[in-house]
Amino acid sequence: GADASIGGMPATRASGTNAVRYGTMRENVLGLTVVTADGKIIKTGTRAKKSSAGYDLTRLFVGSEGTLGIITEVTLKLYPQPESISAAVCSFNDIASAVNTVIVTMQMGVPVARVEFLDENGVKAINKHDKLSLPEKPLLLFEFHGSEHGVKEQAEVVQEIAHEHGAIGFEWATRPEDRSRLWQARHNAYFALLQLRPGCRAISTDCCVPISHLAEILLVTKADCEQQQLTHSIIGHVGDGNFHVQMMVDPNDPEDIARAEAVNARMVERAIAMDGTCTGEHGIGLHKMDFLRAETGEGAVDMMRTIKRALDPDNIMNPGKIFSL
Repeated sequence: GADASIGGMPATRASGTNAVRYGTMRENVLGLTVVTADGKIIKTGTRAKKSSAGYDLTRLFVGSEGTLGIITEVTLKLYPQPESISAAVCSFNDIASAVNTVIVTMQMGVPVARVEFLDENGVKAINKHDKLSLPEKPLLLFEFHGSEHGVKEQAEVVQEIAHEHGAIGFEWATRPEDRSRLWQARHNAYFALLQLRPGCRAISTDCCVPISHLAEILLVTKADCEQQQLTHSIIGHVGDGNFHVQMMVDPNDPEDIARAEAVNARMVERAIAMDGTCTGEHGIGLHKMDFLRAETGEGAVDMMRTIKRALDPDNIMNPGKIFSL
């Protein structure tokens, strides 16, 4: 992410653009060193690929948002550099065609390394920010990893699927500098979006749904943003059903903020009804505590409170986050 850190990533159980192939921090943290609320230093996990020794304390602390202890060391999985990397970009006339391309790609088991979605507003923003000339339509950005033959085969399959769904062009970026420029533009998307409305601030959302429901929720959310006349963009890690709606609001206009918050609340309600989640990678923090109860139920939140009280009886570790005691 634009402001990610090694400690913060496991603390929020975060992920990034490679998660569709390599997994989130949940899958990539082997072990932790943690300072507990009573000042002890504990180590969880080993470098072994698997273990069934006792409770999985690593997974307990991954995603705890600093409420159970302070992570001071992280043991991460490493992956070999692929023999060959290829990136491709293609545009579509509508959101549904782009997302359905991804759905079919995933259902066919094509092991794409990265697949990112930007709506036309997002493309317009990065064109301006990074001096690109991409068609200002819904866009997919792919990356393929593997052997030279394997990457070629994967890309040909995806290209065929994209054309079946009306893709406009399928442009390759095989040179490292071209790939880097495309992905750097994606990496800078948040800052590019702020230029859509100078002086604004972004309200960023973070829903994740089963990929079969992704097109449906994106279309309804897009219509909601437009109906509320919000300057916005939708960006998604669509390979795993995760998407972010960035809504640009005037920080000095309470009505503007209220409209954006209402859109977010309706979007989360839809995501949970689809058996999705209110946060795919950013965490609960303060703002999504009510959404957590709606998603998991009060019984699950009570169990989280029990764990919190057992490990931090004086409530000194990031108090007030995730849920209230």
